[in-house]
Amino acid sequence: MITISEAIKTINPEAEFSCTDNDISSIKWLNNTTPISSDDITSKQNELENDYTAKQYQRDRAKEYPLLAEQIDYIYHNGIEAWKTDMINPVKNKYPKGSE
Repeated sequence: MITISEAIKTINPEAEFSCTDNDISSIKWLNNTTPISSDDITSKQNELENDYTAKQYQRDRAKEYPLLAEQIDYIYHNGIEAWKTDMINPVKNKYPKGSE
């Protein structure tokens, strides 16, 4: 879950605030930070959460790709096309972009 703090820092990286227990009603704006509306914070949280969810395939792929050293060795011995066909495409097919 995307926290209130993450949403605020995405909207305004310079924002100074305190927030207790990820409770939007507990936000205290510090050092003359311009307050961000609760609606804007919630909207940004939803946007970031949707983006995170949409990129699950990237995290799944990253876990299954061989180590970079293994990939480079494979390219050296077998060429780029074999690397794509044998190492990369099977993982991409298993976790297609935009799948859930």
